[in-house]
Amino acid sequence: MNVQVLGISIDHVPCIKAWAESLGKIRYPLLSDFWPHGNVAKKYGVLRKEGYTERAIFILDRDNIIRYIDIHNIDDQPNNDELMDELKRIIPGSAKLIDRLYKGEEEPTEDVVMYCTPWCVDCPKARKWLKDNNIPYTEIDISTDLAAARQVRAWGEGFQVTPTFNIKGDILLDFKEDKLKELLLKK
Repeated sequence: MNVQVLGISIDHVPCIKAWAESLGKIRYPLLSDFWPHGNVAKKYGVLRKEGYTERAIFILDRDNIIRYIDIHNIDDQPNNDELMDELKRIIPGSAKLIDRLYKGEEEPTEDVVMYCTPWCVDCPKARKWLKDNNIPYTEIDISTDLAAARQVRAWGEGFQVTPTFNIKGDILLDFKEDKLKELLLKK
């Protein structure tokens, strides 16, 4: 998505863990700026002269420019709806993906899920083959779905191969018609 959401606090790790748990399904890095005390918070301009900070949430763009700051009392929770709305504003066309991530939705439960990108050469061939063989499937565009892109890279051991298929838990990297037939017969 070309942005990074970060949380910063001078709390020690157990407090940061509690903060993370209190956020529910929302997940982004929370930095414990405990030692050396407040160095990062100072650089971000949120360390008070008294030596403490409130909790701060930042959204940085791909050029590391801060696009959003939410500073709130240590006892208050950030407004996750407001954060999601801000991400949607910063990243045009991302509403569907952000809503999916915010709700903590998992991968679709259909028997055949195909992960693609708009520039994939083999994806149209795979779509046609699935259609010609009357195989229902769900398609996920990993160029707009960060969680799915991470999953595809994990399955590809660091490589992002498309199309990638998940057929009831069996993973197939790339469109290999014979292997795809074999996996579909198992289902």
